[in-house]
Amino acid sequence: MIRSFLTVSSGTLASRLLGFARDSIIAALLGAGAVADAFLVAFQMVNVVRRLLTEGALNAALIPAWLRLRETEGAAAAAAFAGRVLATISAALIVASVLIGLLMPLVIAALAPGFVGRETLELAVSNARLMLPYLAFAGPVTVMMGLMNAQARFALTAFSPLLFNIALIAVMAVLLVWRGDAEHAAMVVAATVGIAGLLQLSILVLRGGRAATPLRISFDKDMRDFLGKAVPGMVASSAPQWLLVAGAVIASKSPSAVSWLYFANRLIELPLGIVGVAMGTVLIPEMTRALHSGDRNAIARVESRGLELAVGLALPATLGLIVLSDPVVRILFEHGAFAAHDATATAHALTWLALGLPAHVLVKALSPAFFAREDTRTPLLGALTAIVVAIVAAFLLRHSFGTRGIAAGITLGAWSNALYLIRKGGATFGFAIDTEARDRLPRICLAALAMGALLWLLQELAPLATGSRGPAQIVLLFVVILAAMASYGLFLKLFGVIGWREAVAAIRQNRAA
Repeated sequence: MIRSFLTVSSGTLASRLLGFARDSIIAALLGAGAVADAFLVAFQMVNVVRRLLTEGALNAALIPAWLRLRETEGAAAAAAFAGRVLATISAALIVASVLIGLLMPLVIAALAPGFVGRETLELAVSNARLMLPYLAFAGPVTVMMGLMNAQARFALTAFSPLLFNIALIAVMAVLLVWRGDAEHAAMVVAATVGIAGLLQLSILVLRGGRAATPLRISFDKDMRDFLGKAVPGMVASSAPQWLLVAGAVIASKSPSAVSWLYFANRLIELPLGIVGVAMGTVLIPEMTRALHSGDRNAIARVESRGLELAVGLALPATLGLIVLSDPVVRILFEHGAFAAHDATATAHALTWLALGLPAHVLVKALSPAFFAREDTRTPLLGALTAIVVAIVAAFLLRHSFGTRGIAAGITLGAWSNALYLIRKGGATFGFAIDTEARDRLPRICLAALAMGALLWLLQELAPLATGSRGPAQIVLLFVVILAAMASYGLFLKLFGVIGWREAVAAIRQNRAA
């Protein structure tokens, strides 16, 4: 499991780093005004669908069903089932894209009610309609990635999203040189989104198209049952993105607030992607196999290792983002049209959003226990509860604390989701944590706190938040981050959590398996 986790994490890390480059260029091109708010609301809508479909969400329903068919009826039956899923979902998304395009003014008004009566609404509608073709490609991408994950072919699904960001970065680099107006640049980038989706689909079909044959659209009872499980699971798996949408509903009433929240959340998505998406991709098939075997020890082992990975990577990331929020935001985004006051507001939002990162990762660690049991209803209810909590809290806190209050509302929503799953899981089937996890988890927390204290000291001694944002400061920030990571590994070893030899042995053991 560790080897698969590292494969998915590596691909997700590469994709997130390219995403930072993409968003840094977006900030330079569009700044944080009305044009940026309009573009980012539209892009956020498509991005939620992209995450909902392609980043492990469909695993919640597809993998258990596909594995069960392959074991009971053979590979041909499993491929036929996959072909029906592929064709049906693709057809449904094409129809949905057409309907959404026709109703786009109403959709944007619901997502950003603060835009109503302003030119920003028309800009957002135009951008969103140009992005809609991506949805037609997202359907087959979804199924192909799910099938490859079910076959433990994680490398291609982990690295294929790179094409999405590469295409957008290439186009935006040309726009930066061209230096046209921001509104025109936003339209060009919006139109590129569909082309980027086509590139990702092409590589997946070329490498794994035979896993879903023959293609046939079907809405029979079996397919309706599958979709009935898949849709709630996909919504639940995308809870962090839905919470950001909930925040944007409130933020749309304040100029530039949508942009500040978006760019702050992009920094949250780096550790969330590395840990959360990888865990959702790897843990669901591992948990499904453990449940099918009926081995309680295997179930406890999967749950325990998943929780250790979640806590061990989420806590230091949270502390790092809080301590380094200001210099990281300024170095990444304070360029071109993105001014100093925009960077300050984004850093403040990031501090509050970072407090919700452990909750997001806990949800990613806890949800596979429900998904592997083909229970998508409980995670869905948790996600819906979180959205309500986020909207209410953001609305109440915005009046006193502005964008920081909206970010705090999103964090409260994330924690309500995590606590809901903990309570429901304990009452329904009980989370089985082995003795090794009970011993290591407190040590992991201590190591993370020690790293956080050291990072705060380094940040105080190094002039990261002042001076120019030239190469010297970038190198200094990189050195501080590397020093914090190295110290965390040292603290893990000192506190007896795990040593380098044990980590290497675990990876080799998984490679041999």
